[in-house]
Amino acid sequence: MIKTKNMKKTMYQKAVLAASLFIALCAGCKKESKPQPPVQGSTITDIVSSNASFSLLKTAVIKAGLATTLSSTGPFTVFAPSDTAFNGSGVGSSVIGALSGDKLKSILLYHTIPSKILAKDVPAGPNAKVVTAGGDSVFVTKNGAGVFVNGVPVTQADILASNGVVHAVARVLMPPVGNLVQSVQADTSLTYLVAAVLRASQGSADLATILSSGGIFTVFAPTNNAFRTAGFATTDAINAANPDDLAAILTYHAISGRIFSSDLTEGAQPVTVNGSKLTISLSGGATVKGISNSTGSNITAANIVASNGVIHKIDQVLLP
Repeated sequence: MIKTKNMKKTMYQKAVLAASLFIALCAGCKKESKPQPPVQGSTITDIVSSNASFSLLKTAVIKAGLATTLSSTGPFTVFAPSDTAFNGSGVGSSVIGALSGDKLKSILLYHTIPSKILAKDVPAGPNAKVVTAGGDSVFVTKNGAGVFVNGVPVTQADILASNGVVHAVARVLMPPVGNLVQSVQADTSLTYLVAAVLRASQGSADLATILSSGGIFTVFAPTNNAFRTAGFATTDAINAANPDDLAAILTYHAISGRIFSSDLTEGAQPVTVNGSKLTISLSGGATVKGISNSTGSNITAANIVASNGVIHKIDQVLLP
């Protein structure tokens, strides 16, 4: 009889534990549900390891040698990409397998804040600077649409752990590789833009220096195919162009300040560095249109963070 009672008690305790985990993992940021107390002893590593949606993150954490760190006292805040977020960012299992442990560690520390920040405590911003565990900075915003980090939405907030909190995010956050020029140079789909910036810098405006150290900018970056469509068949054609003409076009692709995709609004007309206006549309997908463009240019990759701004890749050259 005593054995039966003990078995029932154990089954009841397990049921309570399972229910608590389910509630904690289902707390969404948009509903701003009240954070649930963490299950006793469940560290951030435990949560990542036990949640099937975080299997790629678990693999990355182990390979990066951070499992012990994220089980320590902390406290930590981790912006945790789900498997869907990893795959959607082009960082699937094969990429994780090919990256070194040190590179993965750098990426994961960029997702980690060395303090506990609940959704209700996220600075309103917009784009308030928060220093990561790796020493870089992420930029957070809280508004009526939810919580965003580097323009990426938090999809599930306040998953509490005994040593901090986890917020699931919709994309992998990549640390900056350098300033705006260095970030463009690191992207093989932007080699024509690199050539254009360097050629434009040979004229009256040293555009390369301005984009390297002259302030904070948002750059709409045309891809190589966008330049070809605009009539620059090769980089040789770019190098043969008038530097001042190129500078007039390129400064039409830059806006002062750090503007993530979450900051873009329908019909907005931001003023560019050359004093003209662009038109933003969000209907059917984010686009940006120049005054002389017949159609808007699609933003094909957003929120690429640089040390002095942010880059959005586009599929057309913007024409003032």
